[in-house]
Amino acid sequence: MVSIAGSKKLKRQMAPLFWGITRKDKRFVVTVKPGGHKKNLSIPTAVFIRDTLKLVNTLREAKSVIYDGKIKVDGVVRKSIHHGVGLMDVVEMEGMPDIYRLVPKDLTVLKPIKINESEKTKKLLKVSRKVTIKDKKTQLGFHDGRTIISDAKVNVGDTCVVQIPETKILDVIKLGKDAQVIVTKGVNVGRMGRVVDIRDGTFGLPKRALVDIGEKQIEIPTDLVMAIGKDKPVIKIQ
Repeated sequence: MVSIAGSKKLKRQMAPLFWGITRKDKRFVVTVKPGGHKKNLSIPTAVFIRDTLKLVNTLREAKSVIYDGKIKVDGVVRKSIHHGVGLMDVVEMEGMPDIYRLVPKDLTVLKPIKINESEKTKKLLKVSRKVTIKDKKTQLGFHDGRTIISDAKVNVGDTCVVQIPETKILDVIKLGKDAQVIVTKGVNVGRMGRVVDIRDGTFGLPKRALVDIGEKQIEIPTDLVMAIGKDKPVIKIQ
């Protein structure tokens, strides 16, 4: 039977640096299967618990933990070693007290931080698309691949504070002047700052945000930033 989901392995030399794997080891490493997050912006669960968090020592141990249903991502048990965890995902392991959220930090695209038990049911989701469907209902698409039908007043680029795993919208953070944002990609990844101005896109330029990150101001495409609060982050980010 022919596989239609792509390769299950990746050469170590081609793996993203933020995976935290060793380079001079076995030739191949487990890779990410198609899912909600982009392949180059996510970490396979097996690699995450073995190499990033170092909770297990071998791939065999990682498989045992995952296949036994001991790993939850955003409150849902994930039994695939190829499932990709990405931006703002909440990961917990049965029997372990620590709960992790993946965020941009220290100029690294994805880095796990420990969060409190009270925050594990909250997640920030950036609105990546908004379309009108049957019966004039509005469907929202988020950066992690989720879609919901909602009448919330949001625009593409805004961030929704949602309750997981239900994906219930609790609040909306507008991407506008004075909003607190974090850079999710690029040379300034992981830096946080305040939006000074939003500049409309043109034929040759994308929509941009002028962001004050303390020592300087940078102009950056809005696709590369995520609103995280109005005066301060609404959840723990760093």
